[in-house]
Amino acid sequence: MPYFYCLFIDMTPERNERLTAVLNKRQPDLTVVLENVFDPHNISAVMRTCDAVGIQDIYILNHKIPPHRKWGAKSSSSADKWLTIHQFTDASACFSELRKHYKKIYTTHLSSDAVGLYELNLTERVALVFGNEHSGVSEEIIAMADGNFIIPQVGIIKSLNISVACAVTLYEAFRQKNSAGHYDNQKLTGERLATLSEHWGFTNGEFENE
Repeated sequence: MPYFYCLFIDMTPERNERLTAVLNKRQPDLTVVLENVFDPHNISAVMRTCDAVGIQDIYILNHKIPPHRKWGAKSSSSADKWLTIHQFTDASACFSELRKHYKKIYTTHLSSDAVGLYELNLTERVALVFGNEHSGVSEEIIAMADGNFIIPQVGIIKSLNISVACAVTLYEAFRQKNSAGHYDNQKLTGERLATLSEHWGFTNGEFENE
C-alpha cells in the first residue's frame, strides 16, 4: 500500500498559491523505481530530485534487503513528505502494479542491447528502474523490463552514484516533457487529485486549478 505523511499546514493564501502551482505540475506518467538501494541517503536524494521535476509517485522495491524504516532527512529536505511512496518486497507484485500505470519500464543497465539515455522517449508513460550501489539492477528485474539504457560517459570510471544517475536521467525527462508541453496543463484529476489535495492540507473549496 502507498503511504505518505499526514501534513498539518496553516493554509495561508501564499501557501495555497504555491501548493496549487506545484500540484498543477505533477507528472503522474513518470516514476522512479529503486531496487534494493542500501543507503537511505541515496534514496532521499532521489526523492528530492523527483519532487523537483514533478514526480509524485516513487516505488521502493526491497526484495533482497530488509525494508527501510526511515530515510536520510538532510538528503531529502523533507521531499518524502510531499511524495506518495510505494514499498514492495516482491518483484512480481511491484511490476504488476507498475504495468497498471506505465507503458514502458526501463532499467539502467550496461548491456549489448542498451540504448543511450537521449534515445529514449520519456514523454510516454514511463517507469525508470535504478539498482543498488554495488551490483546495479538485478537480472530478475532486467528480464521483466522493456529495455535497458545507459547514460553516455567518456571518462575512465564508467559509473555514476545512483542519486546522480537518477538526477541526470530525470532532468532529461524534464527537458523532453517540458518541450512537449507536459507542464503546461494539469495532469492530476479526479479522485487522485482530491486525495492529494486533502493530504496537502486543502479543505473544501481551497484548491483551485490554474
